[in-house]
Amino acid sequence: MDAPEVNRVRATLALYVADVFASVPRKDQRAKGDCYLRGLMLDGRRKSIQAMAARLPDGNEQNLQQFVNQSTWDPVPVQRRIVERTLPLINPTAWVIDDVSVPKDGQMSVAVAPQYCGALGKRANCQVAVSVHAATDTASCPLQWRLFLPEEWASDTGRRAITRVPPEVTHREKWRLALDMLDTLAHWGMRPPVVVADAAYGTNARLRTALSERGLAYVLAIRSDASAHPFEAEPVAPARNGPVGCWPQPRYRQAAPSVAALAVGLGQEAFAPLTWRGGSRGELRSRFAAVRVRPAGKAVERPVKAAASAEHGWWDGILPDCWLLIEWPADAEAPANYWLSNLPADTPIANLVRLAKVRWRIEHDYRELKHGLGLDHFEGRSWPGWHHHVTLVTAAHAFLTEQRLAPKVPAPGAPSTRSSTPSRIS
Repeated sequence: MDAPEVNRVRATLALYVADVFASVPRKDQRAKGDCYLRGLMLDGRRKSIQAMAARLPDGNEQNLQQFVNQSTWDPVPVQRRIVERTLPLINPTAWVIDDVSVPKDGQMSVAVAPQYCGALGKRANCQVAVSVHAATDTASCPLQWRLFLPEEWASDTGRRAITRVPPEVTHREKWRLALDMLDTLAHWGMRPPVVVADAAYGTNARLRTALSERGLAYVLAIRSDASAHPFEAEPVAPARNGPVGCWPQPRYRQAAPSVAALAVGLGQEAFAPLTWRGGSRGELRSRFAAVRVRPAGKAVERPVKAAASAEHGWWDGILPDCWLLIEWPADAEAPANYWLSNLPADTPIANLVRLAKVRWRIEHDYRELKHGLGLDHFEGRSWPGWHHHVTLVTAAHAFLTEQRLAPKVPAPGAPSTRSSTPSRIS
């Protein structure tokens, strides 16, 4: 990169920092934000504060430590401004719920505990953060983060005080943290076109119900043992036994089969080949079928029955229907993946498949956030420090996303082009 290009990118970053960090009250703090972002985007294996300060010509380890770990600047307005800039640029086809884990040594990093660690593929000592991302097949960016606080931290006053966990923060399940983030974004006037998540979230009927109650469309992966009645199944009320007593409640007389059993019952001839996007090695293609079903289980039934009883005084026993999307690869002996969706009944199966498969993009985000921008290199231990760091990493990621998507400055007599790789800052 030549000097004019370096100067151009530095000027662009300065304007970006001035906008995104406008809520940070002090000029010197905003300057440290600019410095920290350059440290995150510079080449280098380690993105700890010490390593970044050593690489930056204006890097001061003590100043950066204070800015991230001790300073009281509020990350929430910064996060909001990042989202306000990024969402229109990406124009997402879906918002994706996911979580990421960071292995940790010791017991004093905030929210660390023995729990399942996706980074290691086993139970280990780690932190877990839930995130919501805006995504298309060509671009994506995190919109919100929530650090998962394990149950053992809820009453551990000693570690909470040392790591400065706010008193109002307590243990909440990951799916509830995801809803909290969607509610925060809704409060900011932002609404997802469709919500997508893996089976760890989608199998949870309470999450699906909560999304429907908020009027949000979803395409959520589920486990093969999730149960659902065929669409045509009908609840039946037995005859009343005698002239007195309550009328019997209508209910489904057959136990709901698993979605795996429903899929096998369709037969392989029901599955058609579909392509959802182009990959680095050619088109991505598999076989899919989509049928209307009625998800079953107490967690599904209770809110439906309560709502019907409150409105009409009784419930007819009919469970709501939705799409069941199934993938059965041509070379597989059995179906491989399942999704439920509350999108309208006339939604083309190709649209369902594209939305179900857009989640791949978030793995790309996590790779860049962790390996390129140092998401998991933070060595601080406090609640404020973690939230400052993850906000700064998100800001760096959003800036690079803007650089990828924005046209380059045209050379004399040359048309504008799109940058395929982010500029490196020095």
